[in-house]
Parts: sequence; structure tokens; C-alpha cells
Amino acid sequence: MVSDVDKVFKALADPSRRRLLDSLRKEDGQTLGRLCGELAMARQSVTQHLAVLEEANLISTVRRSREKLHYLNPVPIYDIQQRWLAPFEQPRLRALAAIKQSAEERDMTEKPHFVYVTYIQSTPEKVWQALTDADLTAQYWGHSNVSDWQPGSTWEHVRTDGSGISDVGGKVLSAEPPRRLVVTFEDPTVDVPPAGPSTVTFDIEPYQDIVRLTVIHENLADEEAFRAVSHGWPAVMANLKSLLETGHVLPQAPWEMHADLRAAQMAKHD
Repeated sequence: MVSDVDKVFKALADPSRRRLLDSLRKEDGQTLGRLCGELAMARQSVTQHLAVLEEANLISTVRRSREKLHYLNPVPIYDIQQRWLAPFEQPRLRALAAIKQSAEERDMTEKPHFVYVTYIQSTPEKVWQALTDADLTAQYWGHSNVSDWQPGSTWEHVRTDGSGISDVGGKVLSAEPPRRLVVTFEDPTVDVPPAGPSTVTFDIEPYQDIVRLTVIHENLADEEAFRAVSHGWPAVMANLKSLLETGHVLPQAPWEMHADLRAAQMAKHD
């Protein structure tokens, strides 16, 4: 059986597929037709290359009306970086960070958005319950998601320490159990920006005998917010996946592991 990392390296080995990723890095959310025009490639060739990239989880797709939009998913490349590059000494890391920063420069004429895809051995009904049940979210997220989950209702992300404090909340824009949930994502301590709050969409799709869960976080305020959710959503989804597949959350919360790794790297080079 071909491993996930083998699929990533196979996908990246082809220069045409790297060009497709570069195009999505510059302008995320492109249609097939737009990608064909940008790269002057035949539609069939682009379709085949996109299938390989999607199989490697390097891109994700979202349907909007009749269009199919393609998004760059940086998580597999980030995992490779953590596995082979993070242990290097600090000078090399600084050089790599400079390259990474240059590679990740994005067109800021539009608000940044984040797309994350994970595959879970479960059912759409159980994934929906995990996203909307206060007791389950408390287990894998450290907060209880509280709402009646009806369009127009409010929802709150309430701490589990008994304080009743809601760190995040918003409104339910759309609820189609067990397939789709759309909410605004707002910090109650911060004024709503002129462009409006960010929104999060959870798309739950049957995928062969498992479930494909896509998280789309749109209208983010700035690059700092984009970086925050780029670490936050993969961590939360990893814990959710573990809970549904094994009955247990991870031994240590993924977001704590990330914080511990950064602290260890900083201490090592102090």
C-alpha cells in the first residue's frame, strides 16, 4: 500500500503539478477552466494532474453552484517540514524560513481564507454530532459548542472550566444535518470589522466507506489570523478524528504539542 507521504512526493515530482500548486499559491480557489488558461495546458491533462494532487491531499475542492473550486492545502508539506527540517540548527531554519516566507507571499487584494480537508472513518451523522454536541466538543476542543443549531440562532464556544465564558461565538447561517454547517466566527471582545465577521463552513461528505470533512474559514482579517487558523484547525480536527476513530482524544492536545515544540526550539537556541 502506498503511504500518504509517498503520494505527496510522487505528486510533487512532476513539474506540471508543481506549476499547478504555484498557480493556486498565487490565486487560491480557481476553477478548472481558469487553471487551464493560466498554464496553457489541455483540460484533460490538468484534470489528471489535479486528481493526483487531490489524492495526495495537496489540494482540496469545494463546489459552489455549478463551479468546482480548487484550493491549495499546505498541511502535507508542513508535515514534511516538521519531520525532516525542524530538527536542523537555528541558522538553517532561519534560511528556510526566509524561503518559506517568500513562497507564501499572497495577493492581499482579497481577504485570506483557509481550507482544510481530513478523512475520518465514521459516518456523516456521527461527524455532525461531533461538531454540534456540547459534550463531545468539550472532549476534543476544550470548549463546549452550545446552540440549537437552527439558522439565525446564536452559537457559543464556552470554556469547560465552569466560568461560562465564551471565547468565540456567532450566528448559525446555514444548517443542513448531517451534510453542511455554516457559522460566523466572532471574538466577543473585538468589534466586528467593516468587512464583516469571518465565516466557517463544515462540509461533510460520504467518501467511499469513510467521511471527507472540509473546513473552510473565509474572510479572515489578515495574515496573522490566517496563520492562527492554519495551526488551529488541523489541531482541532486531529483530535476530533482520534475521538471518532478510537473513542479517545490524543494523549496531548495537538495545539499543546505545537506550543511545546516551539518552546523547545527557542530554549535550545537561547
